[in-house]
Amino acid sequence: MLTKSILDALNKQIRIEAESSQIYLSMACWAEVQGLEGVAQFMYNQSDEERTHMLKLVKYVNERGGHAEITDLKAPKTKFGTFKEMFEELYQHELFVSNSINELVHITLGERDYSTHNFLQWYVAEQIEEEAQAKTILDKINLIGEDRGGLYLFDRDIQQLSVTSSIAINPQ
Repeated sequence: MLTKSILDALNKQIRIEAESSQIYLSMACWAEVQGLEGVAQFMYNQSDEERTHMLKLVKYVNERGGHAEITDLKAPKTKFGTFKEMFEELYQHELFVSNSINELVHITLGERDYSTHNFLQWYVAEQIEEEAQAKTILDKINLIGEDRGGLYLFDRDIQQLSVTSSIAINPQ
């Protein structure tokens, strides 16, 4: 059984994961319109992954006797100055999500809910991966600089990264 404070915190995280999916989806749409097919595919895959993270939380809450609440979402930004700025925002968002997960873990320890604490360890590990991936992508973008040929190669290469990532991640 989940305490009210843990249930509230889990429902907040459900909303954050749903908003994350929407943010990635908006980034995918922007990238696609800009002709960045690889970046768009990467973002579409990330959007699906975030929705899977949300559904995993929903199932957990409902299975533990709580009621997962699906609430309204904050509309994501729809325009980005450059693809570099978009990835910088993505990185900052992943840091925000990591902080939110860490706060949730902190609550579970305070409430001595070791089952939820154990469940959340998957999310802790996932956020380490998400942050590292976003940082690596930013590092590559910084190496490219203003080189249009480099952007072309980056767009092609990130599509491979998204295929590899979607195969490697198994949230079940």
